[in-house]
Amino acid sequence: MGTPQHKIGSGFGARSTADDVLDGIDLSGRLALVTGGYSGLGLEVTRSLARAGAHVIVPARRRATAQEAVAGIDGVEVDELDLADLDSVRGFAERFLATGRRIDIVINNAGIMACPERRVGPGLESQFAVNHLGHYALVGRLWPALAPGARVVAVSSAGHQLSDVRWDDLHFERGYDRWQAYGQAKTANVLFATHLDALGRDSGVRAFSLHPGAIITPLQRHLDRADMVAKGWIDEQGNVVHPDFKTPQQGAATSVWAATSPLLAGLGGAYCEDCDIAELTTSDEGWSGVRDYALDPDRAARLWALSAELTGVDAFHK
Repeated sequence: MGTPQHKIGSGFGARSTADDVLDGIDLSGRLALVTGGYSGLGLEVTRSLARAGAHVIVPARRRATAQEAVAGIDGVEVDELDLADLDSVRGFAERFLATGRRIDIVINNAGIMACPERRVGPGLESQFAVNHLGHYALVGRLWPALAPGARVVAVSSAGHQLSDVRWDDLHFERGYDRWQAYGQAKTANVLFATHLDALGRDSGVRAFSLHPGAIITPLQRHLDRADMVAKGWIDEQGNVVHPDFKTPQQGAATSVWAATSPLLAGLGGAYCEDCDIAELTTSDEGWSGVRDYALDPDRAARLWALSAELTGVDAFHK
């Protein structure tokens, strides 16, 4: 069984920062991999892990942009990776495995949100392909390098409440809804962590998923400013005005907490928010908590099998 979905009293909260969470934690000698670790909250994750002593690998689709963003941060290296391209995922993994190094932390942070309809590979819906399948294949190919005690963190979203996995129309062949596609992809992130934890715990590898909070970052690149103003997120000048929105440092905190907190030793398979384990919810009021369908072990196993079929990757296939 996975960890019960109940708060454990971490001592941190919605306004805690990644640096707060890592205060007193020494990551010297640890190797972390952070996808999308050069932009938005991912960059804050990279900075904080590096400040705590970790060596951080940032695989990036825009390598030059990533190198510029992390310049001056000690202990960070950049390599090329396009999560929408399974050949690129394989190439990155092969290059890393050839170094013989072990990975202690994987944070699947990169993603796209509410983008226009786009197909990648053999007709795959892009949000599902990038946010879920690319990360599924990446972790699967890197599995031999994960050290005992490693943690894999899947950055999901409260947006998972928008949709379960659409088993009968996974790639929206009967009409596209960009928010439902985002919700499905974020549910897939939670299910991925749920099943990876079940498969990996005997090897000492644990997995968590999380909602980082609402943060204005480049993730919103596909949203119209007028719409965000109408929602009360920002003002006409682009300044954040919604009281519940976090800064990028605050948004990075739950990822870092899930990856490093001693309170989570021996635990796994849980969905986290605000630097604690989240509660289950059935409410349509607000966005806190996690839906039971995203943690269902049967759905998680079904998605894993489907992902293996779509990517040709299954680290646990005998």
